[in-house]
Amino acid sequence: MDGPKPQNPAQTKEFATQDLSERVGARVRKARQMRGIPRRVLSESSGVSPRYLAQLEAGEGNISIGVLHRIAQALDYKAEWLIGEEDPWDSDGLQMLELFRQASDDIKDNVMRALRPDPAENARAQRVCLIGLRGAGKSTLGALLGAALKLPFVELTAQIEEMSGMPLAEVMAFYGQEGYRNLEAQALDRVIAADDRMVLAVAGGIVSEPSTYTTLLSRFHTVWLRATPTEHMERVRAQGDERPMAGNPKAMEQLKCILASREALYGRANAQLDTSGQTENESIRDLMELVEEHGFLR
Repeated sequence: MDGPKPQNPAQTKEFATQDLSERVGARVRKARQMRGIPRRVLSESSGVSPRYLAQLEAGEGNISIGVLHRIAQALDYKAEWLIGEEDPWDSDGLQMLELFRQASDDIKDNVMRALRPDPAENARAQRVCLIGLRGAGKSTLGALLGAALKLPFVELTAQIEEMSGMPLAEVMAFYGQEGYRNLEAQALDRVIAADDRMVLAVAGGIVSEPSTYTTLLSRFHTVWLRATPTEHMERVRAQGDERPMAGNPKAMEQLKCILASREALYGRANAQLDTSGQTENESIRDLMELVEEHGFLR
């Protein structure tokens, strides 16, 4: 009796490629829908045409690594989450993270005590970190807070530039998003090892890298500086940076999408401060009161 016919290697590769295309397309569509981002907005932020995105989401696109990277970056996801065999939304690790996020404060405290060998207060020492989107006032208020409390003020982006020996724009161009995130994680470890007392300001996108953000939350008392989308945009432009608006009539819509997609992540901070409509003096006064009220430096 004849045995099973051996599969054609070319046909096997074709099936594997089709499976991969369908998996990537389904995950891009799901990630986009979870973020609440219309396809045309994703097209504008990634530089990939709406027609190609539609084909990709239907499992018909033959995607390149470069295009996948741009789409993942626009969605604030790792490219490997979109291409890997393990479903990022069904994995045990991410399910545990989601359950933890939804748990009560008491349950979160119990879980962290069980997982962390040292009390959170000891691990965070007297380190305060300001997080939030660009234009929230992290650099300005961070420098003022450090001076008022006689603490060193550190900007993580400056540490990245020092480590790489080049300006931030060149770091992004040379290393890409993935390389930049690796440098960001190394810079964070470096400042943690350097001092138990400091005020740190970080880039708004640090929350999109789970392991780095977890380290940040566990080793710093974190404050989310909030503002309205309009104020975020106006403050960036007041600094002389016209890039957010230049030639991009949908800039405000994209900014609102980014804020919405990161809100839950920023919300994991130990405290929040809304600086909307506040003067610099009012904001630093409120920030100092918040730090005192939460006992971050005790």
